[in-house]
Amino acid sequence: MAELWVVEDDETIRGVLASRFEAEGHRVRSFADGGSSLDRSLPGPDLVLLDLGLPDLEGAEVCRRLRLAHPETVIVVLTARADEMDVVVALEAGADDYLTKPVRYTELTARLRAHLRRAGAALPEGSARGGRIVLDDLIIDVAARTVTREGAELGLRAKEFDLLARLAAEAGAVVTRETLMSDVWDEHWAGSTKTLDVHIAALRRKLGPQPTIATVRGHGYRLERPGG
Repeated sequence: MAELWVVEDDETIRGVLASRFEAEGHRVRSFADGGSSLDRSLPGPDLVLLDLGLPDLEGAEVCRRLRLAHPETVIVVLTARADEMDVVVALEAGADDYLTKPVRYTELTARLRAHLRRAGAALPEGSARGGRIVLDDLIIDVAARTVTREGAELGLRAKEFDLLARLAAEAGAVVTRETLMSDVWDEHWAGSTKTLDVHIAALRRKLGPQPTIATVRGHGYRLERPGG
């Protein structure tokens, strides 16, 4: 059973989603505006389903504040906005996924289950689960889910960590876009892979010049080994 938040100003949609999630055994909190969901006295949820067209605050700003307040929470945007720039802005604000309305309930619940499942253990079998990966001065502790450089933690978001660990498990080799989307997000992923590109860009900013994440056009990405 997970704690889910539905941040949606449309009363009908909010009520339907809340009742269906509750019927599946989840604990649900519903919010008709963004400000209510930012109450610091509330314990962090496992997953937030967030609309962008809120009456009080821009949805991307709500996403950014929720991400800061609850770093480990999965944030899924569900909105009528389908423009690519809206997708990029939401993902850069901290969203883990972006779905556009209308969406089939079966697809929505499948995606949410996949996110909740990966929130606890996102790395695929055969990776460096339970160990440490050392790349020069960068230490990826898979068990503790931390990345440190010279003793200082980089503070990666959950999906950023999962993506880095997946690339590091095969450092020096190309990992295809399809494999990364399947292993880090959802094996049945059918949406835009812009999500992957935005998370790669965020990783590059946080990692700095080393180690390099190389783009292999037409294939995927490769995490370069030190001195490689």
